[in-house]
Amino acid sequence: MTNHHFAFEFTTPDLFDDHRGSVDVAESGLHHYGAKTSFYGQAVTVTCPEDNSKAVEALKTDGTGKILVINGFASKKYAFVGDIMADNAIKNNWQGVVINGCVRDIEILKDMQLGVMALGCVPRSTVKRGVGDTAQNVELLSITVKPNDWLYADVNGLIVSQQPLHN
Repeated sequence: MTNHHFAFEFTTPDLFDDHRGSVDVAESGLHHYGAKTSFYGQAVTVTCPEDNSKAVEALKTDGTGKILVINGFASKKYAFVGDIMADNAIKNNWQGVVINGCVRDIEILKDMQLGVMALGCVPRSTVKRGVGDTAQNVELLSITVKPNDWLYADVNGLIVSQQPLHN
């Protein structure tokens, strides 16, 4: 379960400088909660209106080369990812999860080999009613992430590109 073919070395400032005309940069506000603070892949998007059912389902599928982008509509009321979901993500080879919302179990997430970026943390889990959509655009910190966009994340922030920025 190693991701050797995902060993492209980068920093988001360098990627921005090299591709400033063709990339978007998320405004400050995302925090790292996983042990992997540098990760990249193609976006898979789910909308989770106070219900993370679609995210739970997605992380149980093969995520090789992918980053799950969860639209929690910037809610600070619920956590959309916790340690059990992160464990599923790792087992299914996801590169990372970017949440327009919060996470929980951060004392466990910090040691898990997964990229996890979110707006904050809160103990309350969502209610699971099977509500939400897949393959929708996600508005997040002044950017729009579309399905299959390329995301590059590190300690400096998050960059979005329509094309891969590596060979």
